[in-house]
Amino acid sequence: MPFSNTTFARSSLLMLLIGSAILIAIVLSSFFMAGMTQSYFQDVVKLRNVRSAAADMIASLRAAESGQRGYLLTQDEAFLTPYTSASIALPEIRDRLKATLATQGDVQVPVDELERLLEEKLQEMGGTIELGRRGDFAGAVAIVKGAYGRQVMGRIIVILNQALRDMDERLATGVEELNDSARSLQWFTIGGGLVIVLVLGGAIAIVVQHVHELQNARAEVEELNAGLEERVNERTNDLIQANREIQRYAYIVSHDLRAPLVNIMGFTSELEATLKSIGTYVLADGTQITENDVLEARQAVEQDLPEAIGFIRSSTKKMDSLINAILKISRDGRRELKPEKIDLQDLLETTAASIYHQVNEAGDEINISVGGVRSLITDRFSLEQIFGNLFDNAVKYKHPDRPLTLSVKAVQTGRSSIRIEIADNGRGIAPEDHERVFELFRRSGVQDRPGEGIGLAHVRSLVRNLGGEITVTSTLGGGATFIIRLPTDLSQYVRSHGP
Repeated sequence: MPFSNTTFARSSLLMLLIGSAILIAIVLSSFFMAGMTQSYFQDVVKLRNVRSAAADMIASLRAAESGQRGYLLTQDEAFLTPYTSASIALPEIRDRLKATLATQGDVQVPVDELERLLEEKLQEMGGTIELGRRGDFAGAVAIVKGAYGRQVMGRIIVILNQALRDMDERLATGVEELNDSARSLQWFTIGGGLVIVLVLGGAIAIVVQHVHELQNARAEVEELNAGLEERVNERTNDLIQANREIQRYAYIVSHDLRAPLVNIMGFTSELEATLKSIGTYVLADGTQITENDVLEARQAVEQDLPEAIGFIRSSTKKMDSLINAILKISRDGRRELKPEKIDLQDLLETTAASIYHQVNEAGDEINISVGGVRSLITDRFSLEQIFGNLFDNAVKYKHPDRPLTLSVKAVQTGRSSIRIEIADNGRGIAPEDHERVFELFRRSGVQDRPGEGIGLAHVRSLVRNLGGEITVTSTLGGGATFIIRLPTDLSQYVRSHGP
């Protein structure tokens, strides 16, 4: 059934409205997800501060109590050193614990009761030590053996341990909620993208059919509009101007591919402008249509609209990859680590073998030297991911004027930590970008290599999960050295510092 101009316009506008509504919903959902992520990380920081203060309080009280009992049992002033140190630190820890508790509302702690119990415990320990210094060790020991001091200490530990458990539960709940939202947004984005493609496909079919009908009616239109040549010229000029505007928008959007949400909205505007141009052209009842006009309309339908659809699909896929990146880093944070004894030399050589074909063909060189650091206890999968990303980056960002030289060194730093340096002679990183390269979706330097700014953010997340830290020293054009500091025994680190 042939379409009238009014039916064509209504159908096209309806499909455009549907597509725009879906795109707006995707954008709003993405902004909501970003806000939720920011809020969650702020809560994490607050709860981590409370957890740290509570753990320090427990450790200081135990140290003070150990010093008190050691002194009373041995009557040796040397045993008072832990007590004295803890007594000096406790006021600052108490203030920090109160301040951190006041900044959050997720975990409820009986602060007044805790303050009262702390005061009583400190008075009990101070009183017994004073008795000992006056020579009444028997009386002081009798007080210590009494049940009251143990009950006060036990109640303090119960309150603080309960606070720690509540904080861990709240963090776990927050992570799960964040992941559920991210998964929902991912599926919503994919579904919305498919619906947009279907809607735009229908719009193209309608436009193609209408243009075909216009071609069939060309002879009749030329006869009826013989006296309207000037009006046709005006319409043609309007269409040319509209096409120029479309090309300008396409140029702007094509240079902002790193912002997929902006791309989607920009090409929605381009589609709208295209349909308006075609609508203005086809709604001109009784006008003379030349063959050149028909060819221009066909070009808009067969070239401009499909091009815009392709960019929207690409931007939707990129948005999906960004969401997947957030989910990947989130999953890495929740993945259970499996410490095992690892031969560092063997692991590095195996990882380097994965890029050997690229290095060998280009005449590049890889040197690995772990010195006396032959093994460490850590999570193998995380370590493979870390070195794999850094090695791939070294190959990707090699200097175009010289062969790549990649060297890896490992040295022991103290009894329980090592430092691993991965150095290359590639393009380097400007000093002002040394911290920026570790941020999610951030890159530095000339953007002539594929990527979305995820790799180094992923590496930093993995290193921190292993109880370490990563930094970079570099100058632009002078290569880069990534420095990783890790505990030699992840199991012992977790026992000492907690998960």
